[in-house]
Amino acid sequence: MAQSEIPKVTEAWGADGGEWSILVHGGAGDVRADRLPEHVEGCRIAATEAARILMGGGSALNAAQRAVEILEDDPRFNAGTGACLNAEGRIELDAAIMEGTLLRAGSIAALAPFQHPIAIARAILNEGGHVMYAGEGAERFALSRGFARATDDALITDAARNRWEKVRAGGGNEGWAGGTVGAVARDRHGTVVAATSTGGMVNKAPGRVGDSPILGAGTYADDESGACSNTGNGEAIMRLCLAKTACEWMRAGMHPVDAARAAARAMLVRTGGTGGIILVDRAGRLGFARTTPTMTWAAASDGWGDVLCGG
Repeated sequence: MAQSEIPKVTEAWGADGGEWSILVHGGAGDVRADRLPEHVEGCRIAATEAARILMGGGSALNAAQRAVEILEDDPRFNAGTGACLNAEGRIELDAAIMEGTLLRAGSIAALAPFQHPIAIARAILNEGGHVMYAGEGAERFALSRGFARATDDALITDAARNRWEKVRAGGGNEGWAGGTVGAVARDRHGTVVAATSTGGMVNKAPGRVGDSPILGAGTYADDESGACSNTGNGEAIMRLCLAKTACEWMRAGMHPVDAARAAARAMLVRTGGTGGIILVDRAGRLGFARTTPTMTWAAASDGWGDVLCGG
């Protein structure tokens, strides 16, 4: 491929952080212009609450989890309430959270409806035994730890059902839905954390698992390099182990915005997949890049004085 033919990254952004930093995303995709401000506001609310936790000396784990829970509760995103439907018209949820000090992690895949999949992933991390549960086993784990199963109707929104029906009728494209949510954070102790939650692809086959719960693909964190949460074409992201790849570039000294730009570009060039990536490095510096028309985001850091956001 000639240099002039290499696809371009649509948008990239980076900034230096302070003692603590938080960056959240509301999914790479193509949000309509009239709806974009609402999606940006959802990210701003999540980042503001996470920043409050970090500002008060709280952990990156608690901040990243809380940011994702807020986005899971927001029906405008594809995670928790509002998640997309599989080929049987049901919800199956994926989520993961990882902290970079001891490389602890928790992950769930193809989970039946629960309000906060990321909280179940955090419970797995806290127990420190298995890292990942899937399907019926994930549901059994959640129920045994006191989480209440939700009904499909409680989490299915009219928008999600309408899109599914349109795809089933041949009037839309089957594929990743956009709206995956994620957060990366660094706290005052230097711990970095990544958290990601998603409903996956519209009309996906039952049991299909995307990149979000796969450590090193959709989610990764290591205090010696940084933390990453990805969004986009899950199959493409998995093929590149994109989260670990981007973290290794930061370990080698790349600024997060440069690592994000390189990762997004690599996904396009090597697989043709599109999406977005958010990063925080071990120094608290932030960066993101996307190859889609939109990816809503919000960020805060010690000393900034305000939450930055965009789409």
